[in-house]
Amino acid sequence: MDNDNRDFTPNEPSQKLFIGGLAWAAADEDLKTAFAKFGEVIAASVVRYPDTGRSKGFGFVEYATIEEAVEAQKEMDGKEIMGRSVKVDFAKPKTDRPNRDRE
Repeated sequence: MDNDNRDFTPNEPSQKLFIGGLAWAAADEDLKTAFAKFGEVIAASVVRYPDTGRSKGFGFVEYATIEEAVEAQKEMDGKEIMGRSVKVDFAKPKTDRPNRDRE
């Protein structure tokens, strides 16, 4: 019996991309540099643990337009950044994410 109830349907295109599988050493500037060739990067950030500052292995890149984000997602999904193959998808709106504090 499969208890995995996660939704694996593609996310709706948006200006913000989720970048998973980042190298621990990746910094905000590394993301910005890797994604700048597809358009105007408004923001690029690697998510870090607040207590240690260590990377959580994922980040976000936000573009000026959805068209730029669509092109970047198509071109960068599965490509390498700093020697690691990354997963690139459209970020889910905060309201679509499960609340992990419950239960």
